Amino acid sequence: MINSFIDTHIHLDGEEFADDLQQVIERAKAAGCSKVFIPGIDVVGIPRIQQICRDNEGFAFPMYGLHPEEVKEDWAEQLQQIKPLLTLTPSPIAIGEVGLDFYWSRDYYDEQLLCFEEQVKWAIEMCLPLMIHCRKGQAEMVKILRKYESDIVGGVFHCFTGNEQEARELLSFPRFSLGIGGVSTFKKSHLPEVLPNVVPLERLVLETDAPYMAPVPRRGERNESSFVPYIITRLAEAYGVSEETICTHTTNNALRIFFPG
Repeated sequence: MINSFIDTHIHLDGEEFADDLQQVIERAKAAGCSKVFIPGIDVVGIPRIQQICRDNEGFAFPMYGLHPEEVKEDWAEQLQQIKPLLTLTPSPIAIGEVGLDFYWSRDYYDEQLLCFEEQVKWAIEMCLPLMIHCRKGQAEMVKILRKYESDIVGGVFHCFTGNEQEARELLSFPRFSLGIGGVSTFKKSHLPEVLPNVVPLERLVLETDAPYMAPVPRRGERNESSFVPYIITRLAEAYGVSEETICTHTTNNALRIFFPG
């Protein structure tokens, strides 16, 4: 039985949702989604995120940050523009989407490291959790986070698709959880084996990363929060528990991280 759940990572500000945003939101609510968290990826997109969150108060919540793939020569200028927005209403529930991504290119390697570390400092300064994106950069990411480990209030390692060793390393940060999305339903995914072996239910949150990575059997379509029940069903099978148990744990985990106290 699918109970209430939270989609901790969805790009509702994307142009893919421009024509039917409210229908997407209504389908999400009908499927049991109680909240969605919208990450910023650059300064240009933040006003749209703010408007969506104002229009859907209590359901949609913003996160502000500079995504690693958006880090170019002007990264410092973008951060100067983003930082003042952290104190405006609607106030962000996290710093994100931030991190490191060397999958396609290492052209801005040093800039990404500096940009990520600066935003980690923001999270500490603002007492906000981090929403972290990392591809082909876990060693560098962990090295930076270790420097500030005792001061970071927590966060999510978004879109985890790694192996047991990588999961253990990330879980060594006790106030962080792993974000699990549609990849867990893919035929070739090893997550249904990896997660129950290493990751307790107390360390998982649900996400879509929509409009990307729709779960099976909707793979290839535009992803949306109403597809999260497919992920819940797969995780329930993998852990040998009820869907309601998955919903309860992942919702409690998200609330603990993003709405402490």
